[in-house]
Amino acid sequence: MAPFEAQYGKKCQTPLYWDKVGERRILGPELIQTTYEKVDLIRERIKAAQSRQKGYADQRQKDLEFLVGDKVFLRVLPPKGVMRFSKKGKLSPRYIGPYEILAKVGQVAYRSALPPSLDGVHNVFHISMLWKYVHDPSHILSQELPELAADMSYKEQPEKILDSKVVNLRNQPIHYVKVKLCNHTKEEASWEVEVEM
Repeated sequence: MAPFEAQYGKKCQTPLYWDKVGERRILGPELIQTTYEKVDLIRERIKAAQSRQKGYADQRQKDLEFLVGDKVFLRVLPPKGVMRFSKKGKLSPRYIGPYEILAKVGQVAYRSALPPSLDGVHNVFHISMLWKYVHDPSHILSQELPELAADMSYKEQPEKILDSKVVNLRNQPIHYVKVKLCNHTKEEASWEVEVEM
């Protein structure tokens, strides 16, 4: 409900004229009483809307807490639009691990056991960088990580060319090759410009 409609009980037709011709004006105590009633009505509706929205938000909020010995994945993907692991998009890994929690450091930080290949990375992470690993015997996870730099990045190396094609754009041929990268499967192969490869 618009504030005008709450105050006067009707929709505003134009901002120039608040009353219709011949409409009786309410003056004095009646105007004050009506205003108080409308303000109370608005407060009740705002409170109901806030309560409803809080209920929606609370469903998504979960207090994460890990115990010593739990397994977690470590998030290595930055916010969208930033290139990490020399790839932007589906080929760049979002999480690595699982790694074991060694200790709780403060309220929202945890120390984790990292492999020797990540010895240049500080091993205390904020809870937002961790994702709980639920053990499943059917999961087959390779612990072979590429060599990571101190900023958690690595260089992708092409392993094999699987296919090639030519695309004509404005009467100019562009040669593409389907490349399998060394740390990815054949299903994750991507089309790249042949000149860049």
